[in-house]
Amino acid sequence: MRTRSVLIVFQVAGESGLGKTTFINTLFSTTIKNYADHKRRHQKQIDRTVEIEITKAELEEKFFKVRLTVIDTPGFGDYVNNRDSWQPIIEFLDDQHESYMLQEQQPRRTDKIDMRVHACLYFIRPTGHTLKPLDIEVMKRLSSRVNLIPVIAKADTLSPADLARYKQRVKAVIEAQGIKIYTPPIEEDDEHAATHARSLMAAMPFAVIGSEKDVKTSDNRVVKGRQYAWGVAEVENEDHCDFKKLRSILIRTHMLDLIHTTEEQHYEAYRAQQMETRKFGEARPRKLDNPKFKEEEESLRKRFTEQVKVEEQRFRQWEQKLIAERDRLNKDLEATHAAYVPPIFHLQMIITLTRKQDQITGAGNRIFAGLIHPEPWTSLRHFWTTANCGLSTNSGKSRLMHSSTLIHVHLTTP
Repeated sequence: MRTRSVLIVFQVAGESGLGKTTFINTLFSTTIKNYADHKRRHQKQIDRTVEIEITKAELEEKFFKVRLTVIDTPGFGDYVNNRDSWQPIIEFLDDQHESYMLQEQQPRRTDKIDMRVHACLYFIRPTGHTLKPLDIEVMKRLSSRVNLIPVIAKADTLSPADLARYKQRVKAVIEAQGIKIYTPPIEEDDEHAATHARSLMAAMPFAVIGSEKDVKTSDNRVVKGRQYAWGVAEVENEDHCDFKKLRSILIRTHMLDLIHTTEEQHYEAYRAQQMETRKFGEARPRKLDNPKFKEEEESLRKRFTEQVKVEEQRFRQWEQKLIAERDRLNKDLEATHAAYVPPIFHLQMIITLTRKQDQITGAGNRIFAGLIHPEPWTSLRHFWTTANCGLSTNSGKSRLMHSSTLIHVHLTTP
């Protein structure tokens, strides 16, 4: 006989310590999810964000296989400031719709991975008079994306009368805030199914008790429940809690309706919205308006501004040091220039005078060369008086003689 199978994805959300893990294990009568080590809760970082924890399992009963995926959100509601703590949960739901939509656009669609959440169980703490603002805000955002089922945890901590009043207050707040919760369909042609659906709707929000332990009642029955001094709180006793009703919705009478509702309502609503605002193949823009991210961005901006100011101050000091060093070097250069310019000037004067003297000497040689006659000379004595220099020649040779008043030229023939 061929085994049939179905894929179902549940998400549990709520504060820590409300029995979410116990409920999942009790629901399937096996250990689907391990318990967290609450002894290490004090080691959590102050700025730690909500995590997404995925647990998968395969269950088979009477040739029917259930591929179960449980999405937990540890860290949600565990801090003093829980503002925007729902953002990772919302983004996870949108990411699964986005992933499935992109896979539908591919040419090959036979091996699609479907992680769309079919039902979200939001656990409410059974204390106070009504819902907390955090519960209201989170359920508002969840109800437009997933089949939302509110659950009052630890119903055995309230008396039947207190539990009934608390359920009525919670239901009134849900209606007043416009929170859309999952409503089982009523089939008018099936009276039994319609009556069952109405009883489920009347029991919402479901009050549950979770326990994996077997206890013995006063009439010697062994049941799942919790032992107290006054008796036993039974998990599957409808007079004690709504566990059986919730189990019927999740894995018995309305499992397929949860899957179809996810496909036809929540996914199609997301797909239509994206097709109206995006072009084909364009990536989904990430929302950067998360207030938590804005706070971190503002903090980083302040740190960056302070760092820039420090660097600018350091740069100005460095610039001032460079200017002071430049002025000092300029002064040293001026002093050095002043010390070496006079000797250089004197050297240039000497070189200039020497060149002028060489020019005068050359002129005298040219004069001497012009006085020599080609005819033989017997004896000639020529005197030439001038103010600054004198020339003397002997046997065809010339001799320059310095004199302040007289230049004597003596010419003889060979």
